Amino acid sequence: MSLRLDSRVTLNNGVTMPWLGLGVYKVEEGEEVERAVQTALQVGYRSIDTAALYRNEAGVGRALRASGVPRDEVFITTKVWNSDQGYDSTLQAFAASREKLGVDVVDLYLIHWPVKGKYLDTWRALETLYEEGKVRAIGVSNFQIHHLQDILAMCKVRPAVNQVECHPYLTQTELRTFCEQHEIRMEAWSPLAKGRVLDDPVVQAIARQHGKTPAQVVIRWHLQHQVVVIPKSVRPERIRANADVFDFELSAADMAALDGLNRHERTGPDPDHFDF
Repeated sequence: MSLRLDSRVTLNNGVTMPWLGLGVYKVEEGEEVERAVQTALQVGYRSIDTAALYRNEAGVGRALRASGVPRDEVFITTKVWNSDQGYDSTLQAFAASREKLGVDVVDLYLIHWPVKGKYLDTWRALETLYEEGKVRAIGVSNFQIHHLQDILAMCKVRPAVNQVECHPYLTQTELRTFCEQHEIRMEAWSPLAKGRVLDDPVVQAIARQHGKTPAQVVIRWHLQHQVVVIPKSVRPERIRANADVFDFELSAADMAALDGLNRHERTGPDPDHFDF
């Protein structure tokens, strides 16, 4: 798979999304998020992932406008938070997010977590937003196979993306296979397991072999599994380094070794045991 930083994957509705983006979870509203987003856009990133929960949508919007990069070149993702789920409240939450971002159309809108008893009504609201042209694609986050099956059984519009925790300690192979079978693109949050995998001897050995950093190896592993990846950083040198993953390729043996690190180990909550 020959990729560049500006390469895009085509989602199931024909919309294209960058393979690599910047995540801004826990990045402070104001100068910190604006600086991170502007740095990423200068480096060549064209995808920014935020959420209502992050409370930095306004900063993302300001950075986008200040960057001088045309709006239609940048793919903006945001998410509806759990307390806003339900049909009418999701529509209201979306309107608030769109206003903060300062955009007419959001590129991808996700249900942040599968809140029991609410996520089907929330999905109907996302379908309404999609049909009204307010979002270019809709999807989910942290959905397990059984949650996806619930959506697929009732939806008019299939989810385009499922954004989940994924890294070599949590390879999500079964979920990835299910998503592939249903043309739902998997996207990885916490792609470096909050740094935990970077000290792994297997990761470090592969990094030495390729003359790359452990983080670059793991990001490349995601891409070669055809998983969209959104590493988070606020440090300019790290933002640049995370994008420097398109000049090498992991061998089948490298991929197998990294796959073999799976421990089903999460850094974040389990979607089936989450206190909503």
